[in-house]
Amino acid sequence: MTPPDGGSPVREPSAAPFKPLPMKGPDVSVERRADGSIVITSNHPPGEGPRSIAHLFAQKAAEHPERPYLKQREPGHGPWRQVSYGDALRQIEGIGQWLLDQGLTAGDSVMILSANSIEHALMTLGAYAAGVPAAPVSPAYSLISTDHAKLKHCFERVAPRVVFAQSGAMFAKALETLKALDPSLLIVTADGTGEGAVPYQAVAATPPAPALKAALEGVGPATVAKYLFTSGSTGLPKAVPQTHGMMAGVIAGQEGLRADEPETDDIPQSLEWMPWSHISAGNITFNAVIWGGGTLHIDEGKPLPGMFETTIKNLYEVSPVVFGSAPIAFSMLAEAMEKDPELRRSFFKNLRYMGYGGATLSNDVYERIQALAVAETGHRIPLTTMYGATETQGVTVTHWITERVGLVGLPLPGIQLKLAPSGSKYEVRVKGATVAAGYHKDPEKTAAAFDEEGFYRLGDAARFVDPEDPSKGLVFDGRVTEDFKLDTGTWVSVGVLRPDLVAACSPYIHDAVITGQDKPFIGAMLWPSPTGLAALVADPGPGTPLEKLVAILRERLGAFNAGAGGSSRRVARFTILTEPPSIDAGEITDKGYVNQRATLERRADRVAALYAKEPGEGVFAV
Repeated sequence: MTPPDGGSPVREPSAAPFKPLPMKGPDVSVERRADGSIVITSNHPPGEGPRSIAHLFAQKAAEHPERPYLKQREPGHGPWRQVSYGDALRQIEGIGQWLLDQGLTAGDSVMILSANSIEHALMTLGAYAAGVPAAPVSPAYSLISTDHAKLKHCFERVAPRVVFAQSGAMFAKALETLKALDPSLLIVTADGTGEGAVPYQAVAATPPAPALKAALEGVGPATVAKYLFTSGSTGLPKAVPQTHGMMAGVIAGQEGLRADEPETDDIPQSLEWMPWSHISAGNITFNAVIWGGGTLHIDEGKPLPGMFETTIKNLYEVSPVVFGSAPIAFSMLAEAMEKDPELRRSFFKNLRYMGYGGATLSNDVYERIQALAVAETGHRIPLTTMYGATETQGVTVTHWITERVGLVGLPLPGIQLKLAPSGSKYEVRVKGATVAAGYHKDPEKTAAAFDEEGFYRLGDAARFVDPEDPSKGLVFDGRVTEDFKLDTGTWVSVGVLRPDLVAACSPYIHDAVITGQDKPFIGAMLWPSPTGLAALVADPGPGTPLEKLVAILRERLGAFNAGAGGSSRRVARFTILTEPPSIDAGEITDKGYVNQRATLERRADRVAALYAKEPGEGVFAV
C-alpha cells in the first residue's frame, strides 16, 4: 500500500474486517475553476442542529434529568464525583442569574483560567444561558508561564469582568496579575479561597429570576458564546469569537453524515483530557457529548511522562464508545496496551471508532493500534479524522472506513472548501456556517485572514489522494508557511516529512523540528522520548545511553534516507535536544504541539551548528 504522504511503503494491515462505521460514505461535488482553484462541497445536506448550546442543554436536562452529565475524580485519584443533567441545569441557571445580577451583558466576558473541571463546564454553560461570552485560556498561561505575558494579552483583548479559577491558592499569582490590571475584577473560585473571592457554590445557588429567561430568549445563532484564543504560533494569541451558530453548524454537519439513529438506551461514555481552552475538546467534543446526552469523564491525565498513568487508571473503569485524542496519546496508549491485556480489554470493550486530530498519526502507531484491536476483538477499528482550526471549528472529516492515515477527509455538509494554488501546492480555504467572521478587536488581521470571496485561509496545504476520484478524500500536504526551499531550489514539505521522521525513529524520538531553509541539505533537531531513553538506560550493552541513541538514530535515518527518493526528504545531519520546548517562548502548546518557527528562532545556535563547515558539538552526520 502506498502512503498518502509520499513516504516509504506501508506494510499491509491485517485482513481482519473493520467494525461498522455508522456514517454515510463520501459524496461530493467538485468545481474546477479557470484560475486553477478547486471548490469542493458535500452532496449530503446538513442535519438539524440546535438553536444554541444553552437551549440544547436545557432540552437534554428536561429529557433525562437524572442521567450523569459530568464525572471527575476527587483529588489523589479518589472516587468519582458527578453531576447529573438536572443538577447541572440548576447550577447553570444560578450562575447565569448571578452574572446578570452583576450587570454583565453580551459586551462583557467571563474568563476561565482553570483546567477542565465540573465547575469550569458549568461556569461556561451558565455564561451561555445569560448571553455572556465565556473566555477560557490555557492554564499554562497562569501556572507555567513566568511572566504572564500571554495571560495579560488575552485579558486585555476580551476585558472580562469576572474571572473563574478552580483554586484560589493555585492561581494566586495569576489572579494578582489580573487584579493589578483591573482592581474591580470579580473573582470566583471553586474552593472559595483567594482574597475577596466569591465561592462558586454561592454563585451557583443564586435563585433564577425572570431576567434569566429573558436573557436566554435573546440567545440565538449570532450570539457570541465564547472567545477562544489561537495558539499564538505566529505571534500573541488572537481572540476568535465563537457564535452558537458556528457550534451548531458542526453538529448539523455531523448529523448530515449520520447513517443510523442511536439507541435510546445507549448512553455514550467518553473520557477527555484535551483542554477546553482549545477548539477540539472545548467546542466539538464538549458540544457533542451534550447533543448525544452522554456522560463525560474528565481525565486529569495527559500524554506526558508521569501523567499518562492517570489516563490508564481511568481507562480500566471507563470504556468509551468513541475515543478521540492527539496522535501522541495514541502512541503512548499503544505502548501501554501492548504490555497490559487488562487495559486492552477495557479500552476496546465498547469502542466503535476512534478519531485523531491536530497532527498526523504515523503509520507505525496506526498499525500497532489495529494489531491490538484485532487481538482483542477480531476486528479493526475505523479511524476518523476531523480537521479544522480555532477560526473554523471542524470543517472536514474522514467519515468512511480507510486504511490511510494523514487524511484531511472531505467537507462537512454545509461547508465549502476551496483549494487555492500556492506555488506547487494547494492552500486550504473554507467558507460556511462554522467559520468565524474574524478576530475580536483586530480588523487588520481579520482582513488578511480572508480572500476576496470570503474564504478563510487556513495556511495548510492539501491534495487529493486520487485526482481522478475526489471521493477518496484529501490528504494533508504540509503547512504552506512552514515549507521552505533548499539552496538548490528544492521544496521541503515540513508537515509531511516531520511525522515520517518521528515514525522512522519510533519509539526513540518524541518529536522533531526540520531545518534547512536556503541551506544545502536537510537537518533535524530531535527530542528523545522518555520511554526510549529508559530502554537504553536499562540496556546492559556497552556505551552510554546517548551513544546508543546516536547509533540507533544514525541507523534509522540512514534506512529512511535510502527510501527517501530525493534531497527533499533526506536528512544529512541531526542534533539531539535535551532542553524541553518552552511554553513561554511559544515552542509548544499545552496540547503538546511543537511550533516549528518559534523553535528554530529560539535555538538558532543549534541550527547554526548543524550547518557549520565541520559539524558542531552534538551534531551527528547520517
